[in-house]
Amino acid sequence: MADDSNTPSRNKDGWEHDLIRELALESVREKRRARRWGIFFKLLLAAYLLALLFLANPDLQRSTHMDADEYTALIEVKGVISADSEARADYVVTGLREAYEDDKVKGIIVRINSPGGSPVQSGYIFDEIRRLREKHEDIPVYAVVTDMCASGGYYIAAAADQIYVDKASIVGSIGVLMNGFGFEEAMEELGIERRLMTAGEHKAILDPFSPLEEFDKQHIQQLLNKIHQQFISAVKEGRGDRLQHNDKLFSGLFWTGEESVELGLADGLGGSSYVARELIGAEEIVDFTRSEDVLDRFIKKLGAGAASMLMGGAGPSLR
Repeated sequence: MADDSNTPSRNKDGWEHDLIRELALESVREKRRARRWGIFFKLLLAAYLLALLFLANPDLQRSTHMDADEYTALIEVKGVISADSEARADYVVTGLREAYEDDKVKGIIVRINSPGGSPVQSGYIFDEIRRLREKHEDIPVYAVVTDMCASGGYYIAAAADQIYVDKASIVGSIGVLMNGFGFEEAMEELGIERRLMTAGEHKAILDPFSPLEEFDKQHIQQLLNKIHQQFISAVKEGRGDRLQHNDKLFSGLFWTGEESVELGLADGLGGSSYVARELIGAEEIVDFTRSEDVLDRFIKKLGAGAASMLMGGAGPSLR
């Protein structure tokens, strides 16, 4: 007769062995799952980085559209025009020069959606468009307005051969402004003493914590008037006899795209596709817009806003 005294122990040992085996298999399966997810996320990261590289490199973007025999070049002017924005003169002018140097470019569209900005940056772009037009008379330049083409945006548009707008676009605002705040009365109410030392009689002009002197006010107004006249001269140079006589034309007012055509501020209604297809005759549009690389854009978003908040006022602005 067999001895069954060790049977429970063997059953126990078998159960533990099965548990250990199952845990080991589960660990292997978990590692496999983790490996698969790791590969997936690495591929996803690689695709993301490639997409960023594509977006940050205009040359890579253009290469996907350059099989056509001829095409229309597009340069975007978006947002506030300033020395540190996407609509800075360096970027716009670089895009324009590259477009003119491309043998396949039949015409150029400068597409504008801007409330304006720096008169200096706008003037740079205006002058360069005029210079390049004279140098390349066989390549027309059209300004196409989307939502808004005001102040500095219109300054740039005036340099083009023709301007096309949507009937609901906002166009005009040919004027100059400089704004700020005055806190001297608030400081007096709060009992705050202003301790300002300068070398130069008018060095503290437009200081927001000091009263605005009449001489300072007149000096700034004279400065604004001169910049306004420069703006008006540029518009007249660009638009010529197309401008209709209207006392409000250079007052800083703005109009709908439909009204701007009637006033001679624009030449007709139409978007980029219409201009490329019907006027330039090259329906394929290739983007020559220059922009910041992704890293610079990220760094700027982290800290650029802080400095501007500390400024007491802004310089002259075509807005």
